[in-house]
Amino acid sequence: MNNRWRTVDIVVASVIGVAFGVIFWAWGLLYNGPADAIPLPGRAALYGVWLVPAVLGGLVIRKPGAAVYTEAVASLVSVALGTAWGWTIALQGPIEGLGAELVFALFAYRAWRLPVAALAGALSGVVAAVYDKIYWYPTSEGFSWGLSFGVPYIAITALSSLVVAGLGSVALTRALAQTGVLDRFPSGRERAAV
Repeated sequence: MNNRWRTVDIVVASVIGVAFGVIFWAWGLLYNGPADAIPLPGRAALYGVWLVPAVLGGLVIRKPGAAVYTEAVASLVSVALGTAWGWTIALQGPIEGLGAELVFALFAYRAWRLPVAALAGALSGVVAAVYDKIYWYPTSEGFSWGLSFGVPYIAITALSSLVVAGLGSVALTRALAQTGVLDRFPSGRERAAV
């Protein structure tokens, strides 16, 4: 396996990142809603959307750094478009991408099946929830590491990320492969012959 990035890898990973950066911007409007219409615990169930580019980038590009790169690009684009969280997202994105990257590295960048993608999504969710606790909610009442809110928040975020980012990215990869746009990638060559 050649881990060297080709120009097409950089371009496609960037396109994924930019597309999800725009999605992040729009999702942020809904996620925060007017006067936080979705209460904080409920937002954990929607968290997986934020982590799709990390898992999708890893599944499509299949090279070291793809998960972190696509999540970082998506974060930077959302910041450029204007996000309620400001420049802090420029740091948070790559950290969240690191969760997926660690899973792909654990499997030596050779396993790309559903269980690995689900695990990548779940670990990204855990990383994101722990980051939230440390950075966004360090002293918030009711949000401690205990069973009252902290542990359920992490568990719900991880489950959301497993389903939306993990399983959703597998479905997106398969759908893209069926169109032929991924033919220059191993992920595209696995599609069923038509």
